[in-house]
Amino acid sequence: MGAALGVAALLSGCAGAQADDVSDVAAAFEDPAGDPGERCALLVPATVAALESEESAPCADVISELPLEGGAVESVEVWGGDAQVRLSGDTLFLAETPAGWRVVAAACEPRAGAPYDCEVEGP
Repeated sequence: MGAALGVAALLSGCAGAQADDVSDVAAAFEDPAGDPGERCALLVPATVAALESEESAPCADVISELPLEGGAVESVEVWGGDAQVRLSGDTLFLAETPAGWRVVAAACEPRAGAPYDCEVEGP
């Protein structure tokens, strides 16, 4: 039983570290003073490609025009390699990549009975 408690404590510590990493990436992405190029580097490549294709402009130009409202982190949920961060002004979805946690979708609004509607998202 002691070993089971030790494993549970270890796993909860990992989950806490993941939540901290996810929260840090979300906060950096939503920082209104953040450099647009650095914010683009926090996106998964498919989302960068979709943004640039949709707007026919470089990611850094597009990202500086988006209504990213950010705010304080209200909750973080991590499911394996996927995560959701609810900020006071936005909801983001992230994925764990070899380069660390990256934003898959942002500027997301909930819709009753349907998936979130996101202004920044990949295919």
